[in-house]
Amino acid sequence: MGKLREQMIADLQLRNYASTTQQEYVRCASNFVAHFRRSPEELGNQDIREFLLHLIRAQEVSPSVQKMYVAALKFLYTVTLNRPEEVERIPFPKIPDTLPDVLSHHEVLLLFEAIRSIKYRGIVATAYAAGMRISEVCRLQGQGDIDSERMLIHIRSAKGQKDRFVMLSERLLILLREYWRELRPQGLYLFPGKNPDQPITTASVYRVFNAAVQDAGIKKDLTFHSLRHSFATHLLEGGTGLRVIQALLGHASIRTTCRYTRVSADLIGRTKSPLDLIDVSCSSNKNPI
Repeated sequence: MGKLREQMIADLQLRNYASTTQQEYVRCASNFVAHFRRSPEELGNQDIREFLLHLIRAQEVSPSVQKMYVAALKFLYTVTLNRPEEVERIPFPKIPDTLPDVLSHHEVLLLFEAIRSIKYRGIVATAYAAGMRISEVCRLQGQGDIDSERMLIHIRSAKGQKDRFVMLSERLLILLREYWRELRPQGLYLFPGKNPDQPITTASVYRVFNAAVQDAGIKKDLTFHSLRHSFATHLLEGGTGLRVIQALLGHASIRTTCRYTRVSADLIGRTKSPLDLIDVSCSSNKNPI
C-alpha cells in the first residue's frame, strides 16, 4: 500500500484508535490489496463486495473476522480515501449471540496449578482477580500501577483510551510479592518480556494459557478472555451489583455488562420461580388436568 498505508495509520492515530485496532485495520486493508494486486484507489464497491464474498465462501472466515474486514474497509474508504459512497451500503455481518464458556471456581484452581512458572501464574491470576484484558495485564507497571496501600490496581489507557481502577486482591498481592522476590523483574513493567524495557508479549501468554488449559484437563472452549468472563460472572453470583461490575470491567454501556446475567447459570438456578410462591396442591376434589 506504500504511502496509502502510512496515511491510513496516521488517520487511525489522529482518531486515537487503539494500537491493536490500528494493526488489525491495516492488516485487513493490506490483504484486500494483495487479493487484487491493485491499489484501493483503483477499486470500488463491486470489488469490495467480491472480496468480502471471497472471505465468506472460499476462506470461510467467522462472522467476527468478517466484521473486522468490513470495519477496516469502511475506514479506509470513508476516511483515508474520502470515498464513503463505496462502502455506505456494505452491511456489517450479523454476529451470532452466543454465550461464552465460564470457568468454575474449581477449574480456576486447576488452571493455576497447571502453570509451573510463577511469572505466568501471576499473569493469569491478575487477569482473573481483576477482570483485566490480556493487553492490560501485559502493560502493567510494577511501581506505578500496584497500589498496596489503597489495595487498587491502576489500569492505564485501556479500551477506548480510558483509565480505571480495579480492586487488588489480598491473595493476588501475596502472589505478586512472591513473584517479585523470586525473579526481581527489571525495567518499567511488572511482567517484562525478553527485553526488560518492553512488556511480555500477548503471544507468549496465549501459548502458556492454552497449554495450561490442556494440562488441567478442562474441556470447555476457552480463551484468555474467558478469565474476564469468569471474573464478572463470579462477582454477579456473589451478589455484586451490575453497576459495580460495569465500572470494574470498564464497559461504556450497562447493556454490555447485562450480558453476564445471561451467562450466570448458577444465579439462574438459585432464582425462585413465581410458582414456588404459590401454594399449589394437586389433591383437590376437582377433576385432574
